[in-house]
Amino acid sequence: MDHATGAASLAQRFSCLAVPPSRRVPSLKEDVCEGLLEPPRTLPPKYFYDDRGSRLFDRICDTPEYYPTRTEAALLAENAGELMALAAPDALVEFGSGTSRKTRHLLGACEAARRAPDYWPFDVCEEMLREAGRELMDEYGWLQVRALVGDYLAGLEHLPLPGGRRCFVFLGGTIGNFEPAQARWFLGQLRAHMRPGDSLVLGADRVKDPAVLRSAYNDAEGVTAEFNLNVLRVLNRELSADFDPEAFTHHADYNERLAQIEMYLIAEDEQRVAFGELETQLHIRPGEKILTEISRKFTPEGLEALLGEAGLRVEAHFEPDNAFFSLVYATPA
Repeated sequence: MDHATGAASLAQRFSCLAVPPSRRVPSLKEDVCEGLLEPPRTLPPKYFYDDRGSRLFDRICDTPEYYPTRTEAALLAENAGELMALAAPDALVEFGSGTSRKTRHLLGACEAARRAPDYWPFDVCEEMLREAGRELMDEYGWLQVRALVGDYLAGLEHLPLPGGRRCFVFLGGTIGNFEPAQARWFLGQLRAHMRPGDSLVLGADRVKDPAVLRSAYNDAEGVTAEFNLNVLRVLNRELSADFDPEAFTHHADYNERLAQIEMYLIAEDEQRVAFGELETQLHIRPGEKILTEISRKFTPEGLEALLGEAGLRVEAHFEPDNAFFSLVYATPA
């Protein structure tokens, strides 16, 4: 095949569609006004993921302390064949697909079983979807990629879904970044779109030794700290703010009562931060905290209860010997 023919073939196998929100999602300005200007100060974690933040997160995944990515990848490598045999998908629909690194285990298992599902990655960054799609189509000559650009937390009413058996994929322990009510709402939305024969592959981090958890989010190299502090650069760029990232420190601690990691930025001294786009100032005192992310950890019973509340039934549960992480396969109850 010559280069021109190959390019045409790739173009025919790839499409990219914007998914409009079905409910209003607050803007960065609104989130800052609502959560940051007055204590207790919070920011949604979605603002971590500009280009620099996304690259920093990839580096976090490679740190020795950060076990979730490699543990989940190992579970997928070991069990992808069984998962895809259970799902028998005509389409894989992945929420928060990112660079689709771990999805390759599922696609490889499909290829080995002579099954050729279409892949529907759903994420906010079109450039990343296109780049990942090209790499996947190069790797799997049979693959058709139907990329979806949008925010899955803006609702799924406008989500275009393929026919046949759909396997929905939600990896990375991202379900733990949702508050309990938000997790129930999202899974309930998903269940409403599922038909008999559809399934869900969900990755979730587990409750474990607090020392292991604290270490994972406070790596010795300081990559997680850099990632956390980068959100201040996002605010400076997008809202003409004048945060000094060096005047804050990163701190992540485990809240055992709520079974969640809480990630903070802590002011080292008194500061007044101007927001040019908001025509206002933020006054922060020494030691004040900004909560930038939670990461909830689950027990197997807690996962089953969460999925059950959404009308989903756990059919298979995979975990490593150390029980650090769970992959669950669920179907509509």
